[in-house]
Amino acid sequence: MNRNSNDLDKQSVSLEAYGIIGAKINYNLAVEKLYGICVENKQGVLTSNNVLAINTGKFTGRSPKDRYIVSDDLTKDKVWWGEINRPVKTSIFNNLFEKIVNHLSGKELYVRDCYACASKKNRLNLRTICEYPWSDIFSHNMFLRPEKDEKFEIEWTVISAPKFYANPKEDGIDSENFSIINFSKKIIIIGGTGYTGEIKKGIFSVLNFTLPVQKNILPMHCSANSGENNDTSIFFGLSGTGKTTLSTDSSRKLIGDDEHGWDSDDNIFNFEGGCYAKVLNLSQEKEPEIFGAIKKGALLENVIIDSAGKVDFSDKTITQNCRVSYPINFIKNIKKPSIGNNPKNIFFLTADAFGVLPPISKLTPSQSAYHFISGYTSKLAGTEAGVDEPVPSFSACFGAPFMPLHPTVYAKMLIKKMNDSGVDVWLVNTGWTGGPYGVGKRMDLKYTRAMINAAMSGELDHLNSGNYHIHSVFNLMQPRLCPDVPTSVLSPRQTWNDDVKYYKKAYMLSSAFIKNFEKFSDEADDEILSGAPNTK
Repeated sequence: MNRNSNDLDKQSVSLEAYGIIGAKINYNLAVEKLYGICVENKQGVLTSNNVLAINTGKFTGRSPKDRYIVSDDLTKDKVWWGEINRPVKTSIFNNLFEKIVNHLSGKELYVRDCYACASKKNRLNLRTICEYPWSDIFSHNMFLRPEKDEKFEIEWTVISAPKFYANPKEDGIDSENFSIINFSKKIIIIGGTGYTGEIKKGIFSVLNFTLPVQKNILPMHCSANSGENNDTSIFFGLSGTGKTTLSTDSSRKLIGDDEHGWDSDDNIFNFEGGCYAKVLNLSQEKEPEIFGAIKKGALLENVIIDSAGKVDFSDKTITQNCRVSYPINFIKNIKKPSIGNNPKNIFFLTADAFGVLPPISKLTPSQSAYHFISGYTSKLAGTEAGVDEPVPSFSACFGAPFMPLHPTVYAKMLIKKMNDSGVDVWLVNTGWTGGPYGVGKRMDLKYTRAMINAAMSGELDHLNSGNYHIHSVFNLMQPRLCPDVPTSVLSPRQTWNDDVKYYKKAYMLSSAFIKNFEKFSDEADDEILSGAPNTK
């Protein structure tokens, strides 16, 4: 496809190279202007503090089973095909692409040229073509924003058309909605869903393929921050584990809250120019930085607003996945540019609803690889239809839906990085203590912050060196002492006060780990396999 080079200060651009004809194009509009269009078109409302709030419609989260990758000469022998990476033929993509550009022809569209990756030599220039103005706001907030006077040559294009619905029988896919990545044509098409997260996760999937394959860079679904001494910490974790909350710390500079690369120069660089935070039960007291970032220019999604325009962050009527996107510079304490040094500490975050994992434990390199590939957290009762009690949930590399390669490819890269850098790796349970969900309670955020701060300062290792308790089921190094944390909190077995019930639940979870890992065992070497927990 012919891609043109544009001056970003020009107010118009042609989409005819894509086959989009006769469209009214709004090019690189200011967010304030897009706010006005949304309100005028009744596609959003302003809150009492002048933040645009929108409803994404039927889809309030990603639809992972409707994400596809075109199988062709570039991808067929490299992608790890399966339920996560579902293949489609080039012909299916071409047919849907033609339909979607015909659908967009003659309509009013919102086009933005932006880029991913704060690292200049790894920068990915991209264009988003959106049917909705608020999708364009999301692109502005979440990707990096070029200078107005720079020349800009497009490499990748994302086309978002929520009002276009596929015909499953006719189009060769399973549902009306879809997201399809074509690595050869460097195009992502999204149809039938207004959930904005599909846009950024599409580009994340692209980078998760191109960076390791073409540049030997490890892509990571993690947040990152930097301390006063430029010591970098990175936080892996699935949705709801506290990744954004724990990395957004007033005492440290935020590098990014979701997606990063670890390059051969030992730098950690942010893929994004913004943050996409969950806001359910958000409070100024517990998360002041995120709360303060919800101001004019941000985009609230699927929240409940009262008649006075005030947001009720406790109301999950629409979804538990209510969110806000905002440019990263809405956070006061950020790293500029969004690049950090070789990490000193890595934290794997898990919300263990069974309450059996220690609140913090130190991992060996083998355990680090094993837990990285496992990517464990819990699904809670009520979050999905048919889930009546907590169930173990595993997402390889803490981001399986966005990882086109086999998980062991990323794990082996991580092991090498860890060995070369001498980084300390910690498993942090932000979930339950004193019993499982329904019996125990969620770990206090103040204790989790205290444990992480002690790990980053080196004090946790200093206090427990040579005196870690080895967990009898998971073989984890469990500290006995931590500043500002009661000793009893550090031992999950003690908080239960019932050894029989505790070990029954612990072995249940370790068996779930073992069972889940069976699909990786053929590709995992002995070093990785030695990080597994014990079974009864």
